[in-house]
Amino acid sequence: MNQAHWPGARRSALEALPATTLLTGVTCAAWLVVTLFGADGVVAVAAGFIPATVLNPVSPPPGIFLLPFWITPLTATLVHGGVLHLVLNMVMLVICGRLLERTIGSWGVVVLYAVGAYLAAAGQWALGPGSVVPMIGASGAISALVGAYALLFANQPVPKIGPIPPGVVRVVWLLAAWVAIQLLIGFATSIDGPSIAIGARIGGFVAGLALARPLLLWRYRKA
Repeated sequence: MNQAHWPGARRSALEALPATTLLTGVTCAAWLVVTLFGADGVVAVAAGFIPATVLNPVSPPPGIFLLPFWITPLTATLVHGGVLHLVLNMVMLVICGRLLERTIGSWGVVVLYAVGAYLAAAGQWALGPGSVVPMIGASGAISALVGAYALLFANQPVPKIGPIPPGVVRVVWLLAAWVAIQLLIGFATSIDGPSIAIGARIGGFVAGLALARPLLLWRYRKA
């Protein structure tokens, strides 16, 4: 399916290169470079989002330089805990991103992804503001795409539960399913039990719900 463009409209460089392709390529390239140099642990600490650094200075391990906390919600999306972690995230990014890009445009996907990354970090910080465990992975940012996808494309009717309207029930079920999938991934990729940043998933998902319709309206504001 091709995007429709208004007559005379010029496509930006980002529109010419789909944002989903760009985000997937950059993330995979970053993981490959880090893995080839065997720097997974160092980069996870240096570029991961550490909640405790928001309010207090944290002393890094010897030989490691911590990036400023305000940029780490974005850099953390480029760091993954293994090939399975990366592949599962990229599959969700491609599935949701391609469909959303046809609806809210390439810039809309980029904005959604970036805001989702920051709200994911905020959600993780809210659950453990003193934690010194780095949060890594693109799952929080991708949760924003999943949330927007749930709002814009999930048209399967669901029954209401008491006074709760069907739309709210659908969103809650989708959020629960997304978190459950992430927990299963955590069990599959960790020998010590799941290490899933639940707050990040919730924060990102909420970002998707909040921004889906405004981004859609913004893209077609001149229609």
